[in-house]
Amino acid sequence: MKSNPFAYVISGLFVLLAHCAMLANILYNGNYEQIGDVWSLAAAVLGLDLAWAILMPFFRQHTHTVDFILILILNMSLIFQSCFGGVHLSVKHMITCIAALIASRIGFLVCRDHNWIARQKKLIWIGIGLVMIVILLFTGSRSMWIDMGSFTIQPSELLKPLLVMACATSVAEQQKKHKLLWFNVVWENLILLGITAAICLLQWWCRDLGSIPTFAGIYAAGFFMRICYPKAKFSKKTLIGAGIAVLVIAGIGIKLAPAYVRDRLFVDIWSDKTGNGYQQSQALIAIADGGWFGKGPGKGFLHNVFAYESDIVFSTISEEWGLLFALMMIFILLLMLAVPLINPPRSYYHGTLAAGVCAAFTVQMALNIFGSCNMIPFTGVTIPFISMGGTSMVTSGLMAGMLIASQSPSFGKLPAKKKRPSARPAVRKGAGA
Repeated sequence: MKSNPFAYVISGLFVLLAHCAMLANILYNGNYEQIGDVWSLAAAVLGLDLAWAILMPFFRQHTHTVDFILILILNMSLIFQSCFGGVHLSVKHMITCIAALIASRIGFLVCRDHNWIARQKKLIWIGIGLVMIVILLFTGSRSMWIDMGSFTIQPSELLKPLLVMACATSVAEQQKKHKLLWFNVVWENLILLGITAAICLLQWWCRDLGSIPTFAGIYAAGFFMRICYPKAKFSKKTLIGAGIAVLVIAGIGIKLAPAYVRDRLFVDIWSDKTGNGYQQSQALIAIADGGWFGKGPGKGFLHNVFAYESDIVFSTISEEWGLLFALMMIFILLLMLAVPLINPPRSYYHGTLAAGVCAAFTVQMALNIFGSCNMIPFTGVTIPFISMGGTSMVTSGLMAGMLIASQSPSFGKLPAKKKRPSARPAVRKGAGA
């Protein structure tokens, strides 16, 4: 089934019109010193729209829906990041947006053939191990960043797509159970549990506790997909035991958490507006000041607060563009995640892949937004595609490519089985009848 050319053109025009409307708002209501700043931003955004629309038909896909939503949200992000504190083209963020688009193509090509990726399962496990070793050796003393001078890399972000692929490639093994003490277990389930536990422990060691729920969400999505797999037959005792184990581990984690984490759990932001509650209190004030329609692009105050472009970006957008626009941005992200779930993927592997990506993005968005609004403790987790950050953008692009692969999969041929030698006895030459 090929993409509908008429629908393709209409989708492209919709993306162009949406971005033109945002640029018109900047032109008439934005804070800029020279009109050339607006034109340079418009040229970058619309040029990227057109280039993407021209490039996409060269890839053989069943649908391009996720591709158009991806370019829509990425250029919205470029517009937002170019307006904080005054209109100017954010070249750095534009480069990371292009990198995310390239990464989405890589994610699509790597994950579209479930037969091929299943044969790379052990390589995926090795890749997770290598990234963890890099984190331990090169990020410094209990840190999560590698300082490269002019820029930094957060290697733990690469663990997210690798864990999603690891969970997806293990699904077909659910019918191969083995007896272990009083339980019937699948060895790969134990391996994945060990991998996830090791990743979470590493994040705790790196003082990046905010990302632990994301990895737990990815594993949980894969776990539930394995439960639903035909003939997997998970017992109720196993599920109850798993739930109790999660609660116990969470309780121990809170008990052993560093002092600054416990402070965030119980801080009253309004009584400590200059300390631990500073970012959240300023974020809430900014949302209230922006109202439904915002102060105007580049006219906010929150750009003076630390991590305005990443950790509290939802509040920064709400202040300048309005809460209505910020909620619409989140709706578009949720729509990109919903499309692969509304249109059923064509293999269980691709369904598990989409579920893992949706879990990761949803948890990240919830942590960022609810943390900024003081509904949960502040974690500092970024919103996919919206927050500033090169490694996060590239990783999110890879995972978007997995969503595209789940909608336009390619099924390779299974390796041919070797024929067994014939068991018939050889006949001696010259033997009589």
